[in-house]
Amino acid sequence: MSRFWSPLVHSLTPYVAGEQPTISGLVKLNTNENPYGTSPRAIAAISEAANDTLRLYPDPTGLRLREVIAARYDLDPDEVFVGNGSDEVLAHTFHALLNHEQPLLFPDITYSFYPTYCRLYGIRSRRVPLDENMQVRIADYQQSCGAIILPNPNAPTGVARPLSEIETLIREHPDQVVVIDEAYVDFGGESAIPLVREYPNLLVVQTFSKSRGLAGLRVGFATGQRPLIEALERVKDSFNSYPLDRLALAGAIASWEDEDWFQRHRDLIVASRERLTIALRALGFDVLQSSANFLFARHRERSGAELATGLRDKAILVRHFPTERIENYLRISIGTDAECDKLLAAFQQILS
Repeated sequence: MSRFWSPLVHSLTPYVAGEQPTISGLVKLNTNENPYGTSPRAIAAISEAANDTLRLYPDPTGLRLREVIAARYDLDPDEVFVGNGSDEVLAHTFHALLNHEQPLLFPDITYSFYPTYCRLYGIRSRRVPLDENMQVRIADYQQSCGAIILPNPNAPTGVARPLSEIETLIREHPDQVVVIDEAYVDFGGESAIPLVREYPNLLVVQTFSKSRGLAGLRVGFATGQRPLIEALERVKDSFNSYPLDRLALAGAIASWEDEDWFQRHRDLIVASRERLTIALRALGFDVLQSSANFLFARHRERSGAELATGLRDKAILVRHFPTERIENYLRISIGTDAECDKLLAAFQQILS
């Protein structure tokens, strides 16, 4: 606390990111990073871009990156916005599109940056409870609101809703912006990007951090019809005209174009997720059906805090949220099969 802080800073409760410790031999399953690293083509492109042109500013619009993303979905580049990670894209979205007289709707158990942004930007919000199975009920969003943001798959649960239900949500709110946050969609969800052409109120946000293994590069994007994208651009250019540097642009473009690498390693993660789900259930865990690169699980007899501490003592990190309704759950990122085997061995020791 300081007398120099503004009233806003005094009122904030900042988002708490997952730990990034430097411990030898650590099995790090707490921040949903890709265990297989980055496309070699992306690394080569970054190395090639590390030259004398770094003295020059990057393209403020990220045109080439927007072009390759747009081409994948048969969109115009002007219907794509790129930013410094999907968190920045979301921050601009909250500021530009989600602040209205009526409250913003989002799930009560979801990405914890949403309430942080609401406090930062003075946005009224209303949390819509997940059902008893930790699932979003689209019918519960049939209420008066200013806008809606919904992760699909949801985090930290990993549960996805089918595209037909997402389209129902968009169609039922033609006068409100509906943001679908698809950070984990590549691992088993259905993207809403094909609906962008039809619905002017739809914005879809994705990231390069998870399925493309570029969490350290910080690249995210949004797709939507031109008026929504223009709103994001107006906020961005009032904040930071150059959110993506030359290395980030080069690496993201090469990663996006390396589809074989992406599909091969995405499939490995999905296969490991299914294998780990079966093994955890055999150890007495209730595991939600995940469409993400993590699992959300609770043991029938042990508390989440006890299990997280026991794993940490064995140099294995998972994410525990000491929050109402989910305090006994652990969010477990999918690692390599070797890392998953170490996790299972540790659980067997703790539970015995």
